[in-house]
Amino acid sequence: MRIAAFTRGLNCFSRIKTFPYPYGYTQCRALSDSKTIVSNEAVVPVLIVGAGPVGLVLSILLTKLGIKCSVLEKNKAFSTHPQAHFINNRSMEVFRKLDGLAEEIERSQPPVDLWRKFIYCTSLTGPVLGSVDHMQPQDFEKVVSPVSVAHFSQYKLNKLLLKQLEKLNFKICTSEGMEGLHSHFLQGREILMGHECVSVSATDQCINVIASFLKEGKCTERNIQCNILIGTDGAGSTVRKLVGIDLVGEKDLQKLVSVHFLSKDLGDYLLNERPGMLFFIFNTEAIGVLVAHDLKEGEFILQVPFYPPQQNLEDFSPEICEKLIFKLVGWELSDVDVIDIKPWVMHAEVAEKFLCCDNQIILAGDACHRFPPAGGFGMNTGIQDAHNLAWKIASVLQDIAPASILNTYETERKPIAEFNTALSVQNFRAAMEVPSALGLDPTIANSVHHLINRVAGSVLPSVLQKALLEGIFKVGRAQLSESLLNESNPLGSSRLTKLRHIFEEGKSLQLQFPAEDLGFRYLKGALVPDSNCEVGAPEAPTGHRRDFVPSANPGSRLPHMNVRVLSTEIISTLDLVSGDKVEFLLIIAPVEESYHLARAALKVAEDFKVPTKVCVLWPAGTTNEVEFRSAAELAPWKNYIDVEEVKRSSDSLSWWRICKMTDMGAILVRPDDHIAWRSKSGVSGNPKLEMEMAFSAVLGIKPVNVEGTTQP
Repeated sequence: MRIAAFTRGLNCFSRIKTFPYPYGYTQCRALSDSKTIVSNEAVVPVLIVGAGPVGLVLSILLTKLGIKCSVLEKNKAFSTHPQAHFINNRSMEVFRKLDGLAEEIERSQPPVDLWRKFIYCTSLTGPVLGSVDHMQPQDFEKVVSPVSVAHFSQYKLNKLLLKQLEKLNFKICTSEGMEGLHSHFLQGREILMGHECVSVSATDQCINVIASFLKEGKCTERNIQCNILIGTDGAGSTVRKLVGIDLVGEKDLQKLVSVHFLSKDLGDYLLNERPGMLFFIFNTEAIGVLVAHDLKEGEFILQVPFYPPQQNLEDFSPEICEKLIFKLVGWELSDVDVIDIKPWVMHAEVAEKFLCCDNQIILAGDACHRFPPAGGFGMNTGIQDAHNLAWKIASVLQDIAPASILNTYETERKPIAEFNTALSVQNFRAAMEVPSALGLDPTIANSVHHLINRVAGSVLPSVLQKALLEGIFKVGRAQLSESLLNESNPLGSSRLTKLRHIFEEGKSLQLQFPAEDLGFRYLKGALVPDSNCEVGAPEAPTGHRRDFVPSANPGSRLPHMNVRVLSTEIISTLDLVSGDKVEFLLIIAPVEESYHLARAALKVAEDFKVPTKVCVLWPAGTTNEVEFRSAAELAPWKNYIDVEEVKRSSDSLSWWRICKMTDMGAILVRPDDHIAWRSKSGVSGNPKLEMEMAFSAVLGIKPVNVEGTTQP
């Protein structure tokens, strides 16, 4: 049997504690709007620390937008621990921009019927207490989104992201094979493996980073200069700690041990008998949650509660984990292969700020928010951080917008992170409803553990503490005995009835949150709120699945509708927004006033040097006029596209009805698919002044006077 070490990638970095400045201290000077970005071969424009999904997605997005970047990763090799595995609608929409990535995930993931359910049972071969199907018919109809959710392990996603980066000419460099790189400046498009960021300082010109790596068995340091440093280095972010940014929220919600193992026999059995994504297993000998990452490959993660210091990692040796697996499965598997065993702690925290050093240092992903895994918000929120951030960085480095636009990253994304934190905690609490209904209240278990630590910790030897804890838990698990948990026993019958109500009323752990996944909205930031509409606080999370209702409010993600390009290909309205350059999109109907507005917008965009394209969206069945009218109305500009609505049925809503607007309206869309400005029923005043106001407010650009210079 192949047994991997409990921890991987241990190197000299764990011993490095030498910083040129006190830990938590960073020299900072302003990256003001008047500051000139350094542009020479000694300075990489963007340095990303952390090569997880968020860092890799951000590097792809930036590179596609024409921004050079390099990536530091402290581990010598990419992890094969499955970790996150649920990709929500919005993240899949982002992946559609990455040269077929969403389609490749859809082809590579397990069939949806193998992972749509959560199953609650006494063992994998024993009685089923209940099951919840998390997929509804509308999830497959692609009405509100051009793509569905996916179940795809994080390490497999990383492999696909690396393939994308290789196509973009990125090089993966190890510390052992860096002879040519060691004496030269970074050129961009490198991923430096085995490099840990150990120091950060800022000057008037750039950010100085010291990275430590192992070279021929010795710890070596490399000095790297960059214009912008981005920490995507996970929940224990070194960058966040170096710059002294604190996290706010609930710590230590739960401690667990994650056991990664393979068993083709178990995969085959579940595939044929009870396929699902998550299996919540409760019996008198053990309690755990099994995550089926791939039933066909027989790849699993077992999550079990962990109670240190009475328990330690030695209590979860590969041999002990095998026995634990057998207890939860219900029989002794002959092919179990324990790959990895890792302890981890569940938190619900958000960084007090996402930027520092006047926008030169930025945090994204788990580095600035860490959630309970319930609902899969962690990786997905991070990917959407990257999508929000990439076009803003490109706008600054390409002189489209001043550095102040980076402030809107925190303004927009921090409230989303706080909302998703609250929703994740609600969903985690919902997951605890099931064991509570069975007589296993997790809060009591935690209270008992705290009591032992507080009272017995200084009195009893550790061996007796451990025996006391296990004895108490064994008494608790007795609530799950077959003699008690059955319909003939009044107490057992009552508990099973309560359990059924939890499942029927949707009060257990949920997988999908369409209203939140697609419907999150920025209320302030790089946008123009409706002038006649007071924006209130977002609706508080309910913890229950709610359907997504499309919206064209400023700050919302552009609604999806299928459209046809000049009687040829059918695409989504989201595909009208370019993923290869910083470009705004103005959507209008083919009416005279809107063409007039579009001409004004193109002129203003030209004056402001902001790439902009016009989309003329025609009603279904009116393509006979398309080719000539837009060309005449928008001349001399050529940066426009004509598309026609594709209705699903004769009674389907038109585009403008979906948006709750008239066809006299117009929508300005940002490069990240979010609506920057709109006019619901036409512009009453001077269209040029209106568009100057819109672009000025969104990008922080001062208006241009008649001589073509910016006004003071």
